[in-house]
This record gives sequence, structure tokens and C-alpha cells, in this order.
Amino acid sequence: MAIVVNLDVVMAKRKISLTELSQKVDLTLANLSILKTGKAKAVRFSTLESLCKALDCQPGELLEYVPD
Repeated sequence: MAIVVNLDVVMAKRKISLTELSQKVDLTLANLSILKTGKAKAVRFSTLESLCKALDCQPGELLEYVPD
């Protein structure tokens, strides 16, 4: 996959758990886990915005393009 999700890296830098982030962005643990492991097929802009707000980051810190 050419788009890599770096949610786990950003979470580690911010020292925030999946459970805590789930509560802050009002997403289920299952949905966050799918996103964190890179298995998500799509991400809503509203979800991306919530994650950026909760983690105090830019979208480019969460998503990265890596050519195949």
C-alpha cells in the first residue's frame, strides 16, 4: 500500500494510549485499531481532523506516501 498510517508513531510520541485517544476523538477502539494497523480503506476528513486536534499534529504526521 502506498499510503502509510503513522498513528502508532504519533501516539507513542504523545504518550497516549489507544483507549485514551478513543475517548478523546469519540471513536470505538475497534475502528481506531483498524486505522492504527493500516488496515483502513478510507478515512473521513472529520476523523482526521479529530485525530489531529486530539494529538496536536498535522495530517502529514499521520499519513505518509511511500511509493511501491
